Amino acid sequence: MSGTEPLSVREQRAEITEQGQRRNLERPQLPEPLPAPVVDTHCHLDVADGSSNLAPAEAIQLAASVGVHRIVQVGCDLDGSRWAVAAAKRWDSVVASVAIHPNDAARLGPGLPRALAGIEELAQHREVRGVGETGLDFFRTTDVAGQQRQRESFAAHIAMAKRYGKTLVIHDRDAHDAVLDVLDAEGPPDRIVMHCFSGDADFARKCLDRGAHLSFAGPVTFKNADDLRAALEITPLDRVLTETDAPYLTPAPYRGRPNASYLVPHTVRRIAAVLEEDLEVVCRALSDNADAAFGGSWG
Repeated sequence: MSGTEPLSVREQRAEITEQGQRRNLERPQLPEPLPAPVVDTHCHLDVADGSSNLAPAEAIQLAASVGVHRIVQVGCDLDGSRWAVAAAKRWDSVVASVAIHPNDAARLGPGLPRALAGIEELAQHREVRGVGETGLDFFRTTDVAGQQRQRESFAAHIAMAKRYGKTLVIHDRDAHDAVLDVLDAEGPPDRIVMHCFSGDADFARKCLDRGAHLSFAGPVTFKNADDLRAALEITPLDRVLTETDAPYLTPAPYRGRPNASYLVPHTVRRIAAVLEEDLEVVCRALSDNADAAFGGSWG
């Protein structure tokens, strides 16, 4: 925020949780199971969001019951990244992605190199498939110095992804052109995932040209997301991923309520409708794409 130090990811989550106490926290009901297994490629099982106290083990079990058999657990700071690695060791259906979130990078100042060193150590674990979510967030970080630290952190994560053969998981909020500038300057790794893709068709083409997979979350189901659906329409089926970003970005018809991996079927059904493809075909493609995007199957 202009003139103040940006909130860390944990502070942002606490703020969201406090706001959440004033909204409908009833757990959405289970959707109809999908006809073939899919992967939630971006989830935060360790974040309760003050919601319905859905424990990670229960969240994984409920997801599997509706066809979401595998999950990528994403860390946003050192503690969260350590938790992600531990979760991947505990549950066969889970793999980890580790990083310092761009907003945390902006606020760490002199502590950023030490935090990045910790992420680099974690990135070498066998259970870690991704480095991220890293990238740029100019919505919450508006000061020049903070944005520069984000760029430096992003470049360091790109180098890690290339050094250890991991997938680069990119967070991009209000920073489309700058994200591509850093990617081009550093040279992209072999595998890139645009987490919770938020651009239009033109930006989608630019990302696809750089070899990225585009991951579509709950917002693709929102009524006001025509530009996002236009981006999905031009994305080849073999480059499409889906995710929850749970406990955030709950898909329609439950927007504003707690999100969890078991709600992925709502997003998958909307993806299939937008692409005018058979639902089972889309499910199988999403599973295959997750394998391609994250370096092979698991679980």
